[in-house]
Order: sequence, then C-alpha cells, then structure tokens
Amino acid sequence: MHRPQTGCPLRRKRRRMHPVNHQDVPPKPAAPPTAGIPRVPAPAAEPVLHPHMEPQGPRERRPARIDRRKMWIAIFIAVLLAVIGSLVWLALWLRSGPDTGTDSAAAGVLETTATPPATPLPLPREGVQPPDYALGDCFKDFDPEALASTVVPCDTPHSAQLVALYRYPGEESYPGAEALKAKALEACQAARLGPAANDYALNYERSFPSTTSWESGDRRVDCYVTAPGGNVINASVLP
Repeated sequence: MHRPQTGCPLRRKRRRMHPVNHQDVPPKPAAPPTAGIPRVPAPAAEPVLHPHMEPQGPRERRPARIDRRKMWIAIFIAVLLAVIGSLVWLALWLRSGPDTGTDSAAAGVLETTATPPATPLPLPREGVQPPDYALGDCFKDFDPEALASTVVPCDTPHSAQLVALYRYPGEESYPGAEALKAKALEACQAARLGPAANDYALNYERSFPSTTSWESGDRRVDCYVTAPGGNVINASVLP
C-alpha cells in the first residue's frame, strides 16, 4: 500500500526578485525626434458652407470695361455711313427721275403759247378738221368729237378755245386711249391762261386721236377751255 510521504510540506519555489536600479534605465525622451523626418503640409481646411450655398468654382475674369471714347467713335462711324447711304440712294432716285415713257415719247412737243395768227385769215372758216387746228383758235358751237369745226375771231362770240396741245413724234406707235387721255390732262395742267379767263365760267375738255385718225397721221392731243352756256366768250383767254 502506497503511503503518502510525511515531512515538511512541499512549497513552490518563487523566483527571487532583485531591486530595480533607476540609474540603469534610460530616461524617456521629452518629444519624438524631428530631425530627418520630411514635413507633410497639413491639408487645407474645407470651407464651411451655408446650407443654401453651393461651392463656387474658380472666379471668371470680368471683361475689361469698354473704352467710352472707342464706343462713341463706333457710333459716329455707323451714323455717318447711314447718312452717306441715304444720300447715295437719294441721288440715284433723283437721277432716275419719273418715268417719262419711251425715248420717242420724250421727243414730243408740248405747246402752250400761241403765235398769232393761229388759223389763216379770213375768219370765220368752216369745215376746219382737228389736225389743222392751231393753238389759240376759237370755235363757234364747238363739239370736241366733231370731224370739223368753225373757227372764228376770238373777239366774236365763241364757245371754246384751244389753249394747249401735245404733238407725238411721227414714228410713234399708237399708245392707247388711256395714255392719250393722260397726256391730254398733262397738257391742260400746263396751260397758261390770261386775265380774261376770270370773266367766264370755263371748263377744260380733252381731245385725242382714235386709232383710225392716228393711222391717217393725227399725232396730237388737245386741251380746250369751253363755256357751258354756249357762245358767250368774246375774248381770247390766253395771255
């Protein structure tokens, strides 16, 4: 039978501790060494934005102010060019002038001054045809559409007087009734009346050739002054 040993109880061995000598421990450095360590710049602090603000990018460069002197010079040049253009247009328009028709029509002759005697004497003369009427002639019982009229002295009673006329060139082709009417109106507007015209109630009447009379050589449009009351005029109404 195994019996436990008797005697002194078994004690654990303890490691023998020696006192610590503080002189053998190197002192703790006050701050970490900085020599030889590269410095890294601290990151820039991000701006604190208002909740309703947005981060702004790089500022755009503002355009330099326009030189006021250059601006006024530019305005002056623009106005000057506009004025010159208007003057050029006006000169061209005046040079072109109103439309006077063809060259042959421009060669026509407008007569407003009578050279007496108008119709050969002696007067009265009956059966005078329209192509033979002379400027300043006075007519008894005048009918502008008649194929012949009676020419009388202007100091005797008469009802009409030829005061203006326009002669077309002989080679001119028939221009049409409307063109002839317009030309006769121009002749009436150009007529010059004397003081005696104020003593009577007068009207203007126009006469122009038909296609048949044009083919026979009639190239004239006439302007007359007429008295509505008949043969009541007793003087020439021309100057």
